[in-house]
Amino acid sequence: MKLESTGCTDRGRIRAYNQDSYYIDPAGRFFIVADGMGGHAGGEEASRIATEEIRSYLDKNWQSPQSSSEILEQALSTANQAIVKDQQNHPERADMGTTAVVIMIRPDELPVCGHVGDSRLYRLRKSQLEQITEDHTWIAKALKIGDITADEARVHPYRHVLSSCLGREDLHHIDIQPITLEQGDRLLLCSDGLTEELIDQKIFEYIKDAPNLEQAAHNLVEAAKEKGGHDNITVVLVSVEN
Repeated sequence: MKLESTGCTDRGRIRAYNQDSYYIDPAGRFFIVADGMGGHAGGEEASRIATEEIRSYLDKNWQSPQSSSEILEQALSTANQAIVKDQQNHPERADMGTTAVVIMIRPDELPVCGHVGDSRLYRLRKSQLEQITEDHTWIAKALKIGDITADEARVHPYRHVLSSCLGREDLHHIDIQPITLEQGDRLLLCSDGLTEELIDQKIFEYIKDAPNLEQAAHNLVEAAKEKGGHDNITVVLVSVEN
């Protein structure tokens, strides 16, 4: 399986600092997006710790006999523990936390996605853009059980309230799921700075119409900024070539 990938991040038009972080493994083995919270210093540090801890754990355990799902879950758990430890060592960052969404692709196994929070994974296949992850937010739960409509969810004042994130001692569940990939698929990992500004149909159009991944990533970020850019915006795009 041949993969091409690109990523970019922008602080947007309102925030003074960028608390997002991302990492693309040079060998195309894994991809990470993290969106920090807890003030300038805290948010930046939380997303940095998460990205570095996940990267390091996957590097060290890539040849482990454990399944990809087990390795990825432990990588996210290790990142959570590292953030909690940093909070304890630096009380001024006690409220920091971060989302994370990760794709891991090992030979002879289905690719797996792990996530905590509301950073998302999408898969574009032919003419359909599908949201693979389910947001860990109060709003997502309310939408799922039918308490609110999709239109209400987009403007609800509690839409940013997370039900789970990295940096919590009471983190008990990390979503891990296998995903299928076919030639021509494109994957999008992104922070909510993108999805807050652009509906899924617009995201689909910007990816589908761009001549290459780099242009698609640039167009997505610029479109989100034009819509207001109220938050930091991070996108990682992965294309399955062969």
